[in-house]
Amino acid sequence: MRITVRFLSAKAGGLVGHSMGGYGATRIGMKHSDVFGSLYIMSPCCLSARAAGSLKLEDEKALAAVKTAEDSAKLGFFQRAQLATAAAWSPDPKNPPLYLDLPMKDGTVQPDVLAKWAANAPLAFVDQYIGNLGQYRAIAIDVGDQDGLRIDTGKLHDVLDKYGIANSFEVYEGTHTSKVADRFQNHVIPFFSRNLCFQKDCK
Repeated sequence: MRITVRFLSAKAGGLVGHSMGGYGATRIGMKHSDVFGSLYIMSPCCLSARAAGSLKLEDEKALAAVKTAEDSAKLGFFQRAQLATAAAWSPDPKNPPLYLDLPMKDGTVQPDVLAKWAANAPLAFVDQYIGNLGQYRAIAIDVGDQDGLRIDTGKLHDVLDKYGIANSFEVYEGTHTSKVADRFQNHVIPFFSRNLCFQKDCK
């Protein structure tokens, strides 16, 4: 899902995203409380650092065999997502043809690449942005009870609670994708209707 952004005036905008968009909303929201006043995070992915044990040799072999866009089209969704992640978090201008480094090479875990990926995990750096997060007019987080991202999403909520940052957190009945339209229509839009500021002197 894409991140959905609406710019009004400074600190008047709202930021929302689902899945990878939820990751983006989390990361951008942490860094740009000077731009946005309200934040809605939906089923965010990639919040935790990737564990070395989570890497699969068959995935590494499939990804290493990719040389062209046509090759990547044959991959599964999560394999393509891993390529996109590597392009964003571990680019390598001296490693053609894809110019990226994967967290495994020839069956061996690459600690330096994993470290780069870990540096992009919001749960690893959220403490640095608590001051920014405390400036939001409202923060909402939700995730489905059958979503594999439920645990990490709950951890993000727990961090905010630990620092006394007001936020609403809802675990609803559903999977990662089963209620997206409903959540936008019946939860996200009303949330921003209540919390966006339309005046020039918004603070």
